[in-house]
Amino acid sequence: MTDAPLYNSRITDTYIKLIKNKYSFVNITELLDYAGMSPYEVADQGHWFTQEQVNRFHERLLKLTGNENLAREAGRYAASPDAIGMMRQYFLGLVGPARAYEMIGKATNNNFVRSSVYTSRKLAANKVEITVTPRPGTKEQPFQCQNRIGFFEAVAAAFDVKLPRIEHTECMFQGGQVCRYIVSWEKSSHTFWEYTRNYAAFFLSLLTTASIVVSPHQGLERVLPASALAVLLLSVIALHSEKKALLAGQLNLKDLSDNLFKQLEINYNNALVTNDIGQVISKQTRLHDILDNVVQVLEKRLDYSRGLILLANPEKTKLVFHAGFGYFDEQLSFLSKTTFQLDRPEAKGVFVVSFREQRPFLVGDINEIGGNLSGKSQNFAKQLLSQTFICCPIICEGESLGIIAVDNLKSKRPLVQSDVTLLMSIAPVIGIAIYNANLHEAKSTQFSSFLKVMAASIDARDPLTAGHSEKVTEYCEEICHELGLAEDEVEMIRVAALLHDYGKIGVPDAILKKNGRLSDLEYEIVKTHCHKTRDILEQVNFEGIYRQVPEIAGAHHEKIDGTGYPKGLKGKDIPLGAKIIAVADFFEAVTSQRHYRDPMQMDEAFRLLREGSGSHFERHIVEAFINCRKHALAEESGTRAVQPFSA
Repeated sequence: MTDAPLYNSRITDTYIKLIKNKYSFVNITELLDYAGMSPYEVADQGHWFTQEQVNRFHERLLKLTGNENLAREAGRYAASPDAIGMMRQYFLGLVGPARAYEMIGKATNNNFVRSSVYTSRKLAANKVEITVTPRPGTKEQPFQCQNRIGFFEAVAAAFDVKLPRIEHTECMFQGGQVCRYIVSWEKSSHTFWEYTRNYAAFFLSLLTTASIVVSPHQGLERVLPASALAVLLLSVIALHSEKKALLAGQLNLKDLSDNLFKQLEINYNNALVTNDIGQVISKQTRLHDILDNVVQVLEKRLDYSRGLILLANPEKTKLVFHAGFGYFDEQLSFLSKTTFQLDRPEAKGVFVVSFREQRPFLVGDINEIGGNLSGKSQNFAKQLLSQTFICCPIICEGESLGIIAVDNLKSKRPLVQSDVTLLMSIAPVIGIAIYNANLHEAKSTQFSSFLKVMAASIDARDPLTAGHSEKVTEYCEEICHELGLAEDEVEMIRVAALLHDYGKIGVPDAILKKNGRLSDLEYEIVKTHCHKTRDILEQVNFEGIYRQVPEIAGAHHEKIDGTGYPKGLKGKDIPLGAKIIAVADFFEAVTSQRHYRDPMQMDEAFRLLREGSGSHFERHIVEAFINCRKHALAEESGTRAVQPFSA
């Protein structure tokens, strides 16, 4: 189990604090690097190290300091003001070392070590037996036994008690099955005064009773008051000492409660982040909307100054900026122009490596890894003023899609392993959303292509009408945006416009391509294309927003006054989409070349549309179309003027 996480980072953190205080000549960065550790892992109380890592750490430290007793010294240092946090969290809320030693098993097991099981047994008021039993498959080292002894000493020292006496009666490194320690210590001051008061009260009561028996007058007037005063004085001293110990325990409990409350807040907030991201992305299908909502949640919920999301392009040749928060406008401009090459094997930037190897990175100081960064990565860090950051890969179904990165430029809170864990739990949720958005976009593109082919198959029957459906669709979209319709409704009308003439597939070419006017019979045959369009499209399994497509496409020749076809619908009975297509279809037809006539001038077409307003067409739709057509043509001609068209 040399590669299993067995020892909490707080143990190593105590070593580091001791080194900084007493062995300042030791290069901590090199020491940790030799042990396969990193500063952010040591700082993170939720991180665990392996047996091999702590072995290498102690081996290197012993060589650098030459102190054979360093492990015991580090254990004892846990009670120092610099490292008191570890003690405070588990022991200092208790009154006196006795209870602390009794609780040592619960405090140590799975909180500090996973390699052994600690049990304690009370032998006397100031003596306990502590047994450390190794777990199967683990192999601790003798220095860890010494570190334990130092830690046991620290427990008593934390209560301002002299160092305890520790008898190591059985040692697993000297042939024993377990490590057994007998720990005894001097009684605390308030315990001493309690015992003194109790013994004094008992002794003085005997003395007073004897004095009264021998000399009632002297016993009652002198001995009794003196004895009572002595007992009262000792009681006051004992009470004061006890209150002092209780107050110290209360203050430590308050600190512990505050820390636990802060951690609960962090855990609750992290849960809200995952929940919020899940909710916002479940309502979105477009990639841009998904990423915008994700970064809004990250900015609102997480304690980071800034964050960004880079995604791979379709060819997987580069990472491109897609969304971010906390950056100034000029920084966003810089980000939008910056890409990271994925198709270069020699590329060694953190983002590229994280994407390629699908693993997170926590960079405590960009200067420490500067030599491993490409020139572009160094410039990127310089431009964004990042010194410490985290980046995590966004993965879905084993495929890297991009990376998410955060930093804490303003906050003094260090980024630690728990931040990496949080981002790594969020990244797959984002990955699934991106994957689904890309899939939806691909299906949408495929659907649009299919619709265009269907529309083109009708228009292509006659070169003069080729592109008619696409032009009508373009006009319909202009009208929809001018009217301020919702995007879903615009999309539905767009599809109906593309397919509005599909029923003409059942009209003979001789009629569709006839140069002269149609006979009454031929005209009736042409009119059948509307209900044929509806009948054919009803065979298509349109879902969601597209369910009205057959009805709208089949009603584009209905008129407001009821004189249209195929059903003779009036006013409000005609779907809005069909009314919009009617205007766009009429305008495109009269302004295009046909076998039986030349194209009509635009002003004349506008005049006919207005003449038909209120009878054939909806007036507000006609005006919306004329208005947006004028603006569109004015922009095409390079001017904003609208006057060239008659009112």
